[in-house]
Amino acid sequence: MTLLETLPPGTPAPAPAVAAPRPPKQVEIYDFRRPTTLPREHSRALELAFETFARQWGTQLTAKVRVLSQVTCEQLQVLTYDEFAASLPATTAMVLCGIEGTTPKAVIQFPTSAALSWVSHMLGGTRASTVPERTFTPIEQALVRRLMEDALDDLRYSFGNLLVAQIVVGGFQYNSQFAQAAQKSDLMIVASFDIRVGERSAAGTVAIPAEVLLPQLGESESAVDPVEVRRLLGGQLASVPVDVALRLAPAAVLPSVVLDLAVGDVLPLPHPQSRPLAITVDGQVVGRAAVGSAGSRLAGIVVSTSLTGTEEGTS
Repeated sequence: MTLLETLPPGTPAPAPAVAAPRPPKQVEIYDFRRPTTLPREHSRALELAFETFARQWGTQLTAKVRVLSQVTCEQLQVLTYDEFAASLPATTAMVLCGIEGTTPKAVIQFPTSAALSWVSHMLGGTRASTVPERTFTPIEQALVRRLMEDALDDLRYSFGNLLVAQIVVGGFQYNSQFAQAAQKSDLMIVASFDIRVGERSAAGTVAIPAEVLLPQLGESESAVDPVEVRRLLGGQLASVPVDVALRLAPAAVLPSVVLDLAVGDVLPLPHPQSRPLAITVDGQVVGRAAVGSAGSRLAGIVVSTSLTGTEEGTS
């Protein structure tokens, strides 16, 4: 007995079930020339260091600004300096910090309006007022510089042996696109923070050149043997579909001949009938094949391969 047989007369048949559409697959482009992922143990070590720095920085802000403050580390990324600069607001405060023995600079970034509210509290202000984004006056810059010097002390303490080079506060920049802290392709370890001072919250970042921190992290314990990496990569590439084509020998003609082509014209090709066609993959010749058939379809019968140099068969 079927379901339709059990329905009362006159009852419309249920609509057939429609499968829910699958969500589109998210594909992330990976650049093998610039790997931007950290081994798990390296990432965890840096996360612990930045979390310690966040707690220390929050305590230091509370003491200096005299308002209850809290800093929370939210995300850790590995970005090029170009990607890091592009992710920042056009107008913001960027403290460029020189590192001994290294050309790229570390960057501490936060909104200028947030820093101006910190300065207001340091000078005795009690109410949080709306402050526009603007550059610092000499007095404001001196006070913010002092806060940043204390923050760098907390950074050195939090990183311990991971940050062995001397780091000092340098200049201030207010345009993220004009600040030249590093080359565009230089890798940066970027930590994002939520900085809460009183009832005001602001987003900030700390970016440190990867070349300063990675040597102290050492080799990854989970590193895969190079031979195994080659085997896995070869196995993956072997399963990727490629376009294969049979190609005649090309003919050289003048542009005027091409422009005057009309339906019915004949172009002679310098390819003898007895010569096999070239088997190409992405324009690269990998073998030779004679014209054959497979049922009602044309086919190529492989007669030689340039990859092995062996004859595989004849037509």
